[in-house]
Amino acid sequence: MQLRFADNGPGIAPEHLSRVFDPFFTTKSVGKGTGLGLSISYGIVEQHAGQLSVANLPQGGAQFTLTLPVIAP
Repeated sequence: MQLRFADNGPGIAPEHLSRVFDPFFTTKSVGKGTGLGLSISYGIVEQHAGQLSVANLPQGGAQFTLTLPVIAP
């Protein structure tokens, strides 16, 4: 199963794309954020044998793709 979430904002700076899932990575100033949200999300998805990725869209904005295995009941 694959879910895609996209926005129409400016996208993510190219130099930040490879780091968005790193623990404590943030572009906010000190005291304004811990940078743990995407790192924790990435870990949860991995624990369920899935993948979480991000890319900038050609027309602008960013897209996160969540892929999880489908397990038959």
